[in-house]
Amino acid sequence: MFERIMGMFETVANEGHGSVALVFVIGILFGGIIQYSRVDKFEKIAGFAMLRDTVVPKMLFLAVGVAGIGLYFMIEAGWAHYHIKPILLGGLVIGGVLFGVSMAIFGKCPGTGPVSIAEGRIDVLVGAIGGLLGGLVFTLFYEPVFKPIMGPDLGKSVLTGGAGDYGSVTILVFGIALVAVSMLIPLRQEFDEADLNRLG
Repeated sequence: MFERIMGMFETVANEGHGSVALVFVIGILFGGIIQYSRVDKFEKIAGFAMLRDTVVPKMLFLAVGVAGIGLYFMIEAGWAHYHIKPILLGGLVIGGVLFGVSMAIFGKCPGTGPVSIAEGRIDVLVGAIGGLLGGLVFTLFYEPVFKPIMGPDLGKSVLTGGAGDYGSVTILVFGIALVAVSMLIPLRQEFDEADLNRLG
């Protein structure tokens, strides 16, 4: 186990896109943003599902817009590269349903779950352990059980794939549009008891 953990750090270091320390600092910043925005709270995710809290969609539109522009130009400059996954329709549908059910039960996504675990949420820890066991079962039985239901391979696709020489313009328009949407969505928030006490 220890060797595999060290191997994970070695893999990150060998990617050539930053040291382990830099990745660690970025992770701390990500956790700080999650904590500040409180999108790791069940009320935020449940409120988003019921269209009563708009913090999550505002953050998602903003993050995808800014990250889309930043990632595209970082790749163009040779500072990063894609890991594009193929479109497997059966896997997308089944995985999407499982993802949605899991979010409805826990009120967390894979990004906010570890933050909640660090805050002491045992229920999320149990869910994370279940997810790891599910990943183990998927890996062990992929060929005989899961591969036949993944559906045909529809290939890999990117937004700028058919844009030709206008890839940079396409991604700029796309990113700016998403950022604009994030600003136009009116701010509505659901608070839990702890938040209300802190607000006084």
